[in-house]
Amino acid sequence: MQNVIQNFKKLCEIPHCSYETEQMKDFLSAYAKEKEFEVNIDLAGNIHCIKGNPKICLQSHYDMVCMGSAPKIEVYEENGYLKAKNSSLGADNGIGIAIMLEAMQNFQNLECLFTNNEEVGLMGVNDLEHKLHSKMLLNLDHENENEIIIGCAGGVDIDAFLEYSTKEYFGKVYELNAINFKGGHSGIDIIDNPKSSIKEMARFIKENKGKIINFEGGERVNSIPKYAKALVFFDDNIKPSKYIDCKFIGEKKEKICLESDILLDALNSFSQGVHSFNKKLDIVQTSINLGILKMSEKEIKINLFARSNLLEDLKQIEFETLTLFKAFNFKTHSFNFYPPWEGKENELSNDLLEIFKKENKNIKISAIHAGLECGIIEKKQELLCCSIGPNIYNPHSTDERCEIASIEKISKIVFELLKKYQ
Repeated sequence: MQNVIQNFKKLCEIPHCSYETEQMKDFLSAYAKEKEFEVNIDLAGNIHCIKGNPKICLQSHYDMVCMGSAPKIEVYEENGYLKAKNSSLGADNGIGIAIMLEAMQNFQNLECLFTNNEEVGLMGVNDLEHKLHSKMLLNLDHENENEIIIGCAGGVDIDAFLEYSTKEYFGKVYELNAINFKGGHSGIDIIDNPKSSIKEMARFIKENKGKIINFEGGERVNSIPKYAKALVFFDDNIKPSKYIDCKFIGEKKEKICLESDILLDALNSFSQGVHSFNKKLDIVQTSINLGILKMSEKEIKINLFARSNLLEDLKQIEFETLTLFKAFNFKTHSFNFYPPWEGKENELSNDLLEIFKKENKNIKISAIHAGLECGIIEKKQELLCCSIGPNIYNPHSTDERCEIASIEKISKIVFELLKKYQ
């Protein structure tokens, strides 16, 4: 297990934010060649490695969500967890990569697929050109050691644009900053209904009758917004908020957004978070996240991401969201639509369940309210697919941490499975 941890720490030294993965691509392909794997890289940057006559393919993505000071990642261990100082950790999906590197060191019959730019709309796997040799695929991108995943949510990106005009205004200018927000993964953590910094900022400005000079928030479309800031004119007394730090910076002349009320009404009308829950699977069924808000000189842009484990529900929330923002005079479009993976128990999930039970009495076969690449790969060619992974908490945030004992447990299970298929 220490080799897996050391592999992960080595990966943390190599920049691999989404869209900036060249150094990691070079490292992984060189490592695979050193271990005598045949290596091919497609135009999307997906790395396919094969050695011997494999029966199973391991798969992980090699980009990460960079928050805080990332891609500079300072890893440390505390109270049984791997953490990063002032940045996201990249355990999603760096631990999966680290396990795969150790497997490549020790197994002769193995296929590995390292996919690119998963965190920005599963871009790499959507453009996957490689044909897998194996008939089974084990994805290592899950974040709960108590589950074997055989289904995942589909998703769709939605953008909304509002052109705005300005006029000069003289008055009291305040600087607003969002505080005390947790952020987190918009699929995994959304079940806890964490507050959105963008939504709370919009409510604060609206309730205090503010006029917007500038407003922006969020980090990634698939991250629940943790940060937001604004410059605003307020004329009346301001009601305090535990979520918004409000600092008076002086009386001055600034250009205000004349469409302030339209923007605020749209944001406050939008329903962030969980829309429905699946009692049978005990998971969120449908949700939507308003991830990013930006104001350029003449245009406001909003990026949203919807998920659902049912195809019809995904189409419905897409339609409702487009309709809502159009009603407030936004221009809208949706893209990167991918359907849910509604998998079934199979030979691979049964073999995993048998191995898991030796280590974990709480194991169950389930589905997840997040996108997994194996769901897309499974539609490209006939495969038996599952997803597993160690306990990772608060991914896509500076609070991300991964349980060390869980890494050991999942690594042991993966290697035992590979022995079975040699």
